[in-house]
Amino acid sequence: MTRIFTLKATAWSACRSFHSSKVLTATPTVSDGQHHEQRQSYIHHIGKQPLVYRNVGQHLRLAAEKFPNNEAIVSCHEQKRLTYSEVLEKVDRLAASFYQLGLQKGDRVGIWAPNGTQFYLSTLAAARAGMISVVINPAYQVPEIEYALNKVGIKAIIANENFRTQQYYGMLTQLAPELASCNPGELKSTKLPSLSAVIIDSEQNSRLPGAIKFQDLFSSISESERSKIESLQARISPDSGVNIQFTSGTTGHPKAALMSHFGFVNNAIHIGHRNEFGQRYYRICVQTPFFHVFGMVIGIIAAMNYGATLVLPGPGFKAIESLEAIVKEKCSAIYGTPTMYVDLVRQLRESNFKLPPIDLAVTGGARCSPKLFTEIQEALGVRQVKTVFGMTEASAVLFQSLFNESKEKVLETVGHLMDHYEAKVVDKDGNTVPMGASGELWVRGYGTMLGYWNDNAKTKETIDVDRWLRTGDQFQLHDDGYGKIVGRIKEMVIRGGENIYPKELEDFLNTHPNVLETHCIGVPDERMGEEICAYVRLRDATKTLDHGKVKDYCKGKIAHYKVPRYLRILDDFPKTTSGKIQKFKLLELFLSEAK
Repeated sequence: MTRIFTLKATAWSACRSFHSSKVLTATPTVSDGQHHEQRQSYIHHIGKQPLVYRNVGQHLRLAAEKFPNNEAIVSCHEQKRLTYSEVLEKVDRLAASFYQLGLQKGDRVGIWAPNGTQFYLSTLAAARAGMISVVINPAYQVPEIEYALNKVGIKAIIANENFRTQQYYGMLTQLAPELASCNPGELKSTKLPSLSAVIIDSEQNSRLPGAIKFQDLFSSISESERSKIESLQARISPDSGVNIQFTSGTTGHPKAALMSHFGFVNNAIHIGHRNEFGQRYYRICVQTPFFHVFGMVIGIIAAMNYGATLVLPGPGFKAIESLEAIVKEKCSAIYGTPTMYVDLVRQLRESNFKLPPIDLAVTGGARCSPKLFTEIQEALGVRQVKTVFGMTEASAVLFQSLFNESKEKVLETVGHLMDHYEAKVVDKDGNTVPMGASGELWVRGYGTMLGYWNDNAKTKETIDVDRWLRTGDQFQLHDDGYGKIVGRIKEMVIRGGENIYPKELEDFLNTHPNVLETHCIGVPDERMGEEICAYVRLRDATKTLDHGKVKDYCKGKIAHYKVPRYLRILDDFPKTTSGKIQKFKLLELFLSEAK
């Protein structure tokens, strides 16, 4: 790629070896009679703490050595508590049992379950065994689970017997009727050729035909077999795959992103540092699902380095259960997506809960409006609200709040670039735009995924030959290392030639006193090409909101072409299990009404 500035190799080497949190700058090339070129949107944030060369299994062992008696996880709905030393002991028993089942290093182990100790122990056991955990959305239906199992060649799957309306064992027997007549661990299925072992976490005493009971895996292992797992760690490369995440598929099948030990461990360490975990002991209310990188990296792995405790209010998100857990377990931090915080604030206002002092609230997984940030801080009594911004393919977090940020930074940015990452903003042709201008965010660093499983074409579309990861986010980068998301490039609405970014309009409409939450989409229009439809959730569900009054509220405050042509009121929004709004379903809803 052609650059508009030059920098001598010696100066570049000196810059890269200088450990500073300041942005690296370069002197533009200037020819006679020309003005200096504007500084380009490129930042390399070196950071002060070096990266560690460690796999996830070694990361867990260090936690057990440093914090043996700290509670690692408290599962309220299961009434279970495990310290870090107890976690390591159970994880190694489970890892050894995988080998006893005939699994080998590098095999994929599926985990199809809601939040709980089974999920927590299983994913760590796969890492300690040198295998690759494949985390599967607990809401998947039969065709989706068939795709996931076959896409990455899962050899063993660990699932709950049921969750809510999902009957996991029954769904698996639909796909593999051979399960009902095979010996446990010896499945040979026509539709699921790679799958040999089905492991079910069941509280029932009765056994399910062909399935292995999850609890039996711990008792079948001798102490000598368990101790062998530690000797494996030196032969598990931090650069190898540790986890597969299925990206949210809005069209077609989801892609399977293969993540490395190195990316997970280092991103988690720096996330925990930014969250001030090194300054005090935290008990964290985890509302986000473990099958997402938020729950996996920001939750499970980041807590280990600092001996923090994860508190699970329930198997899935319910605001009332979160409030109960925060009070009972004296949580000092909360993790959640914006929609979870909307529900949490509303539930608190409708109840008589008196919350303990909450030091930290971290929001991520989707964009958060300035108004919601303020409500989180004031209603929940939080000392500091922090934002994280990233993507699955980058091992989780790319931008995150720094210590003691101004309110302006919290409200107007997505945080500061993470340590040891490069970022740039480019135009549609891949050329770097001037600092502060809008374009697509590209990033490069240690956390970039290894690739999409068995999909070189999609991998090359996402990661270029220079290892720049295309995020698909419309973004602005600033000299101080902070960034601002404008919206998703694919979500940008073009109305009569005017570009409209839904996030800007959503943030504005959320300031209306009767509005609780807004999500805007582009809808087809014969004359303008696209128009805006605003889907709104009201503070008081018994009331309504007139479209004309919304137009009056917008008048003189936003450009006329941004005023939504359509307004729809919803009691709730369609969203993924991880809390992301499914805007494609809002479009489907609009189009179905228009017929």
